Amino acid sequence: MRNKFEEQLERLHVELIQMGALCEDGISAAAEALLQNNPDLAQTAIDAEREIDQKEREVENLCIKLLLQQQPVAKDLREISAALKMISDLERIGDQASDIAELVPYVHLDEGTGLHIGDMARAVIRMVTDSVDSFVKRDLDLARAVYAADDKVDALFDQVKRELIGLIAQDASRGEQCMDLLMVAKYLERIGDHATNVAEWVEYSITNVHPDKN
Repeated sequence: MRNKFEEQLERLHVELIQMGALCEDGISAAAEALLQNNPDLAQTAIDAEREIDQKEREVENLCIKLLLQQQPVAKDLREISAALKMISDLERIGDQASDIAELVPYVHLDEGTGLHIGDMARAVIRMVTDSVDSFVKRDLDLARAVYAADDKVDALFDQVKRELIGLIAQDASRGEQCMDLLMVAKYLERIGDHATNVAEWVEYSITNVHPDKN
């Protein structure tokens, strides 16, 4: 019975890695679509969001099967319940990557702002990767490194916001476009928040203490 449980738990890890990879692909495609003004890449991000939704359902069903059929012990229960929380955040990451892609036809990046939005995208992709990896590897240090990375993303968001305010001050006619760019930056900042949530559930699964509840 325990061997069967371990096999299904390994499958859960694989499914989560795949879901995380889809999120990474969606963010990357959305950011590149924005930087290159490429509608085909934007569609890739939108398509990835649908795959992420399907993967969420598959992982949820697997978690429920593990809970109902395998009679997990306390540590296993924490791991499965953490996975259920994580897939909700990963699904929201897919949604926000798709939201960025949908803004591609309406925005034009200035050189400086585009650079910092690209930096934000690369940072949140790494956060998503590390948060999922920390769960599979049960690596508490890696999970906590995601929290620190979120501070960098927040700082980049503040920088983009200041730059956009400066652009509007120089030319008020660009206000609408700057607001669209601010939404892009905000979506990336929220992706960072969701990756942090994933890392916090990893910490809970390992330590039985959620960092927000210390």
